[in-house]
Amino acid sequence: MMTYLIPVLIVGGCGVLAGVLLTIVSKLFYVKVDPRVQRISEALPQANCGACGFAGCADYANAIVSEGAETNLCRPGGTDAAGSIAEILGVAAAEVVPMTAVVKCSGDCNAVKEEFEFGGLRSCKAVKRYFGGSSSCKYGCIGFGDCAAVCEYGAITVRDGLARVTPLKCVACGRCVNACPNNVIAIKPLAQHTMVLCSSKENGRKTRLACRKGCLGCKLCERNCTEGAITVVDNHAVIDYEKCTNCGICVDTCPAKAIHRV
Repeated sequence: MMTYLIPVLIVGGCGVLAGVLLTIVSKLFYVKVDPRVQRISEALPQANCGACGFAGCADYANAIVSEGAETNLCRPGGTDAAGSIAEILGVAAAEVVPMTAVVKCSGDCNAVKEEFEFGGLRSCKAVKRYFGGSSSCKYGCIGFGDCAAVCEYGAITVRDGLARVTPLKCVACGRCVNACPNNVIAIKPLAQHTMVLCSSKENGRKTRLACRKGCLGCKLCERNCTEGAITVVDNHAVIDYEKCTNCGICVDTCPAKAIHRV
């Protein structure tokens, strides 16, 4: 009888001791959590997209309370989330600027040529490994839809080999930006309607050989912009949204028609 009783008592005693130690440790290292963190986290859409600059919704909620992070950084949550957060904190609601994704490329199947038929996995990242892609332009949209695959809001479709964004469906979460291996997707203010739909870094001649709709880098838009909002960088025009007034002069001036109202 004692042969079995002693091991049982030893194991039981170890269990009790471990329980006591765990209780003591939990009391000593207990960190009080501000209840507002949980409430703010619940007010967020739980997209965990990272567009706010934090690891996820919970991390952002904690940063708002403990670090004083701005309350209007959640793009998917928009005005509703910012208003709820402000109410929880008892502060005035911060303005939320509506944003949307845009594909900085016009190179559909009518503008670029397919240099070879890719027989592997229909993925932009996969074909990118082969000579930079199958298209004649190595800087444009590859068109296999990696961006559309990660969009939870159905805001991106691929037509004629070119990804296209429906602004009214887009919440600017940024997942498509991270999914694009050619970095042709950007987040812009929804109210900004003037866009350079080209990402080529080649000179004008090489760009036009690769794509019939590419930017020439001729600087006509730069010289004619009355607000100084356009500069040519890496052989293509770049718009400074802080200065742009959507006047449309650059759209009318561009001989390549690479600048559009979107």
